Amino acid sequence: MSSTPKSFEKARTNSKPTVFINARVIDPASNRDEPGGLLVKDGLIADVGAHLRRNAPEGAVVIDCKGHVLAPGLIDAQVFSGEPGFEHRETLKTASHAAAAGGVTTMVVMPETNPVIDQVALVDFIQRRARDNAVVHVHTMAAMTKGLKGEEMTEIGLLKRAGAIAFSNGKTSVANTRVMRNVLNYAKDFGALVVHHTEDPYLSGSASMNSGEVAARLGLPGSPKLAETIVLERDVRLVEMTGGRYHAATISCEESLDVVRRAKARKLAVTCGVSINHLTLNENDIGSYRTFLKVRPPLRREEDRVAMVRGVASGDIDIIVSSHDPQDADTKRRPFAEAADGAVGLETLLPAALRLMHAGDIPLHVLLRAMTINPARLLGLHSGRLVKGAIADLVLFDLGEPWVVNKDLLKSRSKNSPFDEAKMQGRVLRTVVAGETVFEYAGVERT
Repeated sequence: MSSTPKSFEKARTNSKPTVFINARVIDPASNRDEPGGLLVKDGLIADVGAHLRRNAPEGAVVIDCKGHVLAPGLIDAQVFSGEPGFEHRETLKTASHAAAAGGVTTMVVMPETNPVIDQVALVDFIQRRARDNAVVHVHTMAAMTKGLKGEEMTEIGLLKRAGAIAFSNGKTSVANTRVMRNVLNYAKDFGALVVHHTEDPYLSGSASMNSGEVAARLGLPGSPKLAETIVLERDVRLVEMTGGRYHAATISCEESLDVVRRAKARKLAVTCGVSINHLTLNENDIGSYRTFLKVRPPLRREEDRVAMVRGVASGDIDIIVSSHDPQDADTKRRPFAEAADGAVGLETLLPAALRLMHAGDIPLHVLLRAMTINPARLLGLHSGRLVKGAIADLVLFDLGEPWVVNKDLLKSRSKNSPFDEAKMQGRVLRTVVAGETVFEYAGVERT
């Protein structure tokens, strides 16, 4: 079910063709990386290639990209929105503006709201609110268990028919193995994707960071990596039994990556994602109890961060997500052990990812693949690529522009960014959704 904002439907037929010239066109889906241009007409890509680098059709609006990168709009497959129930933290409208500023043209919202998105009416509510208020595409991930309690399975078939793109239990794992088996069984019957946060609640308990020397030095309760891998190992066995499609939401350690590699070697329908936080930060960044870096799963050792980077570079980790999780000052400005988990990340997803390219760890096309075509294929979306006839969801960005993150200037309603005051290299200049510009950074000129 499409959630394209209403304003774009009218714009598709009323707007002039737009041509992007003098761009470095990168399309990971087709391995395209060349100087060229792209023509947009009626909200769709009408043409793309090197022949448009300097040439513009008569009557078209011309946008000179000045040699910057033009790529498919990013797809963020894990966004915790505050709507409904926590609108003081974030709404679909504010989240979508944050997404647009970060080059994200499609976001998938998680069911961890109040009430939980476990009924058809709530899926419909999210889709309607998104069409009326959001400036990017919004898709809904419905709950796999009622109330996210892990006890009783939801009506997966009805929810999928209503527009749910996948099924998740939010930031909690389904501890009951029988329930998890039933979810995978039923999801398989409807061709649905199961997305699971892997963390044993009994081992992690009230832990606030990664177990180890740093946690001991700070006097904080730690969660061992085993809490993640035990659940992941169990889930892989259940996938083998049921034949269901399974996605580990955000793995964070080398041992989990090994589990995924073995599952893929056995040709199981298993994929995994990683948050940008676990690619660019480690437990040492917590420093003097910085609660903006308290996330779930917890930040791990540097060795695990490096393993995650290698996993993305090799293709063993399929997608990168922001894991955008807005929290207000009341829940974050507390002693570290009492503070809520979560960090905003929509606006900093791409710039933070570019750190890995600048460091020589991951090639640019591999980074973009994990944020465009891979999540599109995983979720069954017709976006994430630059080909004739595809929806014109685009991001234009400068690879080199330096800037410093200021949380007060973020478009998200909540300001709990782990990258506050961090130096970045690379900035989003323009974001286009269905052919319409929804974000434009000052300095990009229309000619």
